[in-house]
Amino acid sequence: MATPSCKFVWYELMTRDTDAAASFYQNVAGWEIKPFGLAEHAYSIISAAQIDVGGLMPIPDEAREAGAQPCWLGYIGVDDVDLYTQRVTEAGGAVLRAPGDIPEVGRFSVVTDPHGAVFMLFKSAGNPPPRPSITPGTPGHIGWHELHAGDGPSAFAFYAKLFGWSKADAVDMGPMGIYQLFAIDSEPVGGMMTKMEHIPRPFWLFYINVEAIDAALQRALDGGGSLISGPHEVPGGSWIVQCTDPQGAVFAMVAAQR
Repeated sequence: MATPSCKFVWYELMTRDTDAAASFYQNVAGWEIKPFGLAEHAYSIISAAQIDVGGLMPIPDEAREAGAQPCWLGYIGVDDVDLYTQRVTEAGGAVLRAPGDIPEVGRFSVVTDPHGAVFMLFKSAGNPPPRPSITPGTPGHIGWHELHAGDGPSAFAFYAKLFGWSKADAVDMGPMGIYQLFAIDSEPVGGMMTKMEHIPRPFWLFYINVEAIDAALQRALDGGGSLISGPHEVPGGSWIVQCTDPQGAVFAMVAAQR
């Protein structure tokens, strides 16, 4: 994992049954998932077209005891994990796991924004080679990052101050409120909105690029997943669906064609 500053650099699924989860996502997203062999716990690397995308692991004991459920989490690359962890708390966020090292991999912490949405901070060990350039929309990679926030405007202010993210377009969704796109290095990479009342807690949702949305959705349903919303056509002509995997982790998919 290279560490581009203040960009999402890694995505991680914590789940109860790693073998079942690997089988599900291999079929749905076309991923290759192979064991990595960290000493402390089982960990597998997710890759698409031989480029690493993220990881798959069992829910750690301490997280499970604290009530953690299967979920996807995102790592944001920074140049100083300890400093950014301190900045999170100064801005009203919380620390769930203090900064620590993963031998030969890097340093990370687990934090939340002021409303409780969880994300990770990460810095690679040493000087890893730069990540290959990925064409937008490439199947198997993450194409969009969406925050269902406790409060959209104040959440944007938190992330903008912490990471330097900027506003892109804003979409008025009527009763659902304003959907604020955000950009990193002038490139729109995601959106933020105040979560719907039925959503129990704020969270980050990650959209997996697929070739065609209907076929991918059918693979998810056939594999035991459930549909939350969609398919919907979004501005720009892409199609999206939001789903849960068989163990309840929420994920989404995006495609240029239905």
